Amino acid sequence: MKPTILREAELESAEAAGWYDDQRDGLGDEFLSEVAEAIARIGSDPQSFSRLESYAGPYEVRRCVLDRFPYLIVFACRPGATLVVAITHARRRPLYWLERLE
Repeated sequence: MKPTILREAELESAEAAGWYDDQRDGLGDEFLSEVAEAIARIGSDPQSFSRLESYAGPYEVRRCVLDRFPYLIVFACRPGATLVVAITHARRRPLYWLERLE
């Protein structure tokens, strides 16, 4: 099942891609490609990813760590749906996305 991606998460990935393109032409596209591949993996088997240790709330929140880039895809598993909540740098602003779960 294809995950639903919040608009805020889409904007985060676009912003990161822009930053990577500023570093090297084409690197932003490589970042977006890795994000797309990771989201496809999430959609095929969301339960195979680790729960997010820093979150202790009522939802089943998991994370997918990108291979080449220091980013996480944070997603919530709900009955019949998977929701991508954030595409976030692994070392910045932990849990800023909590309000998006509501």
